[in-house]
Amino acid sequence: MNLSLTGHHMEITPALRDYVGAKLERISGHFDQVIDVKVTLSVEKLQQKVEVTLHMPGNDIHAECADENMYSAIDLVADKLNRQVVKHKEKLGDHHRANGALKHQAQA
Repeated sequence: MNLSLTGHHMEITPALRDYVGAKLERISGHFDQVIDVKVTLSVEKLQQKVEVTLHMPGNDIHAECADENMYSAIDLVADKLNRQVVKHKEKLGDHHRANGALKHQAQA
């Protein structure tokens, strides 16, 4: 997983870089086919904003959150991405269950 962080109107400290990396490692635990992750951290007046785009085979997932604290905004966007990745993984699952398919049910 390639991680690229950019800061808009702010400088990214090593502590922020480590925190974002640690939060996004949870996503690779759920779904290991993530090609790259682009994170943009920005400051707009009193709002700290985080935008993340995950690039995977066949799909891109985007999430953004804003909060007064940058660390809580990172937490919120990580939770959003976690839910979206789990939903994407469930969609990729096998939909043809052996006993649930119509052709396997007993005909009357």
